Amino acid sequence: MRKLSLFALMALCATTALARDPKNPTWWEKYQFLVKFGEAAGGAATTSVLSGANVDVSNECGPQSETYITLNTANPKNLAGGSNEIFRDPMRAYSSSDGGKTWTGTDIPLPPPIGTNGIRFGSDPTLAFDSRGNLFYGSIVVFFGSGNGVNGSQMSVARSTDGGKTFPNATFFDFAGGSDHFNDKPMITADANAASPFRDRVYIAWDAASGGSGGGGVRVARSSDHGLTFTSVRADDPKGPGRAIGACPFVGVNGEVFLAWNDYAANTIAFNRSFDGGVTWDKQRVVASKGIPFDIAVPAEFNRAALIYPACDVDRSKGAHRGRLVCSWTDLAGDGTTDIFTSFSDDGGSNWSLPKSVSDPLPFAVDRFNQWLSVDPTNGVVNVSFYDTRNDTTGSRYETDIYLARSADGGASYSANVRASDVSSNEHDCDGVFPCSAINYGNQQGDYSGLVAYGGIAHPIWTDSRRNQDTTASCTRGLMEEVFTTSVK
Repeated sequence: MRKLSLFALMALCATTALARDPKNPTWWEKYQFLVKFGEAAGGAATTSVLSGANVDVSNECGPQSETYITLNTANPKNLAGGSNEIFRDPMRAYSSSDGGKTWTGTDIPLPPPIGTNGIRFGSDPTLAFDSRGNLFYGSIVVFFGSGNGVNGSQMSVARSTDGGKTFPNATFFDFAGGSDHFNDKPMITADANAASPFRDRVYIAWDAASGGSGGGGVRVARSSDHGLTFTSVRADDPKGPGRAIGACPFVGVNGEVFLAWNDYAANTIAFNRSFDGGVTWDKQRVVASKGIPFDIAVPAEFNRAALIYPACDVDRSKGAHRGRLVCSWTDLAGDGTTDIFTSFSDDGGSNWSLPKSVSDPLPFAVDRFNQWLSVDPTNGVVNVSFYDTRNDTTGSRYETDIYLARSADGGASYSANVRASDVSSNEHDCDGVFPCSAINYGNQQGDYSGLVAYGGIAHPIWTDSRRNQDTTASCTRGLMEEVFTTSVK
């Protein structure tokens, strides 16, 4: 396998700042890099390092982006995360047994390539624990020939019984060939409600409508045998055009399955629900209309563009808002920048509140994007994390931090935002040098960041560039983008 050349990367950096075409899957940039330069070396076990008040979870040579995190409620000190490996084929998994203070990293298994000289890679991490502490790592696998284009894609769910330290087994399913529907942007959840009739059923949702195909729509696969097998159905309007991205499944307190996604044809955050464990689905509904159909090239993510998607959860606490559904998304603010909004429902998604901004009102232009939402099941507090440019020193809104918004009244109002990252990141230039070989411009922050909250502590996880020019004896090209986290009380 050819190793990455920094000079080749420099050529890749000089790209045009345009929003993506919805017909191209969101893993397209990784495909273009790997097919052109080949896979970089790597894959050994890694351990995290402390960086200021934050933790560099990945601590690995080369870029990672698109981050996800979850927590084992059967053992709350056990956290697990995941990210894309931009210059390598497999997905990366991270595990912590001490509440996020230290982490280890390992690869997720891949199926064999298709055909002679075929190549395949993973993309789009998503993780969930069931009530018994089993961990499920969802992603997509993309197959392509050596310079001959995409051969197909399929879903992947890997399983771990040791808290995410190892993933000896994986299930691959719903293969879609070449010109068929591209599988994209999966999100996974598990029914961890002890009293649910569908306890420990695993659900993974994705869109199969990229690539210009019209009949794929939003798919939801369910497993009632701990991830060994999956059965999938279409969950959006079967007569609709199937123009969707960012499907997010979440489970209610009585085992209901809820699903939200970006319907970019209608320009809405769409919603549906199932009352029989994901077998059949109700009629498609609307959480909210919005202003940005698919993505937007904000200055801080000018090349990849910030994707519009929902992140949702249910209040499973014993508090006043138990059973409340809360969804978040990115949209235009009044001054033309971007902001994070939430809406809630107290009737299982039939009706939704008016959108509410989660961010601090500031007297200057600020972009917020790539949000995630988690409702703390121990106290009902709604937590929302997002990239925020308020601390930018370039004058162009290039520098980002991760901020946290919290609501103690179920999303009706939010307290002052809390800064989670202690150093700003810049995915545009390196101290004024542009283009910079230590920045992966094709992916930048990726399409989303992650968050999980439990016991009054929020754990955001994000793509961070503070160490992008650091080198080691085994990494002379620079660490580039890293996966960072912290714990916020």
